[in-house]
Amino acid sequence: MSQAAEPKEVGSDSDDPGESSLSDQETVESTLASFREKWQRELQISPKRESSKQHPSQFTANISSEDETSTENKAKMLFLKGIEHEQTGKLYEAIQFYKRAVQLVPDIEFRLYESSKPKLRERLESDNRIDVQVEELDEKADDEENDEDDVDLLTKVSRIICRNRCVCYPQFEQSATHISALPTEIILYILRWVVSSELDLRSLEMFSKVCRGFFVSARDAEIWRLACVRAWGVNCGTFEPQYRSWRQMYLERPRLRYNGCYISKTSYIRHGENSFQDQFYRPWHLVEYFRYLRFFPEGRVLMLTSTDEAQTCVNALKQRSPRSPAVLIGHYRLLDNCVILILKHQETKGNNVVYRRKRRDPIHDSGEQTFHLEFEIENLHKRANSQLVWKTYRIFTKYRNGQESCTHLSLKNNLYPPFKFSRVKSYTMESEAPLQ
Repeated sequence: MSQAAEPKEVGSDSDDPGESSLSDQETVESTLASFREKWQRELQISPKRESSKQHPSQFTANISSEDETSTENKAKMLFLKGIEHEQTGKLYEAIQFYKRAVQLVPDIEFRLYESSKPKLRERLESDNRIDVQVEELDEKADDEENDEDDVDLLTKVSRIICRNRCVCYPQFEQSATHISALPTEIILYILRWVVSSELDLRSLEMFSKVCRGFFVSARDAEIWRLACVRAWGVNCGTFEPQYRSWRQMYLERPRLRYNGCYISKTSYIRHGENSFQDQFYRPWHLVEYFRYLRFFPEGRVLMLTSTDEAQTCVNALKQRSPRSPAVLIGHYRLLDNCVILILKHQETKGNNVVYRRKRRDPIHDSGEQTFHLEFEIENLHKRANSQLVWKTYRIFTKYRNGQESCTHLSLKNNLYPPFKFSRVKSYTMESEAPLQ
């Protein structure tokens, strides 16, 4: 007989869901652990490869920057080759290289200039170090020397400029060419235009206040020697032994000033006529007029007597050949601290004989007058050579019949007030010729 089947045990391993889930979890954890070990092992073996990994965008940016750098370097090489060909006279080949360089980088010339331009900050820092060393040496020299006059100061500053090998340095970086790039000879020639033929030494002194290099340039002995020759003539002599330099001679020796006018104001009271209604009333009139003198370095002098405003009269004396017939033209000569003037009226075109309207009788001719004036140069309120005091005033008259007369005018009782100098800015606005 067949046997009955045995019943299955309840709760066996194959049928328990809890035991299957635990076994799956252990399998996952072991897999993760093996992955971690493998990953750590790879990191230890190849750290450089891991660190060199970059983002794709960053990698492309690096490639593009490298390409731009190589292109710019190639354009610079082409541009430099063009410069070499241009210097040797091969202009056609130079243009071809320039075109190829510009096609690669349009602003290659500007980039090449910026890369080759010297760094001004480094130069300034080195200059500051040199200045500190020079100042230390100068302090030691000052302790040893007690005499600190202008000549010693000029010597010390000149020594500093020689060590720096440059007149000055720009304070800030700039793309334009600075005046420090010019050699000393060019700067001195520019200063001759600043002084000009009108002897504008005031502008030269203002130029010297900018920096030490300009101070030394403005003290150039040749400029001051030419100024002395221009003021006193070729026979001005030398500055020794009375003066220490040409500049001191020009500043302290009596001379005339050329950047303005000498002005004298004359006023007096004139009696009027009696009124026909009241015989006891007699008016008085206050009369005022001005005399203007302008001197030119070459020995020319202009004189104008007028009651007009100063602005109008000053403009009338701006040119060496004035248009106004009222201006007297002449020459002067310096003699120690005195100046002698000889003036005449301007020559007018046409017949000098003037007839009356109805009758043909000529009007009385006063003759040709020549004015001889002599002044003494004095200081006024600590302003050197700013006042001219009358010494003599004579008028020579020559008539048509050949006769001559001389009139001496009295200078007593302050009838002729002294001339006082006033600077006119428009006289030195332009330079017509350099100092020679």
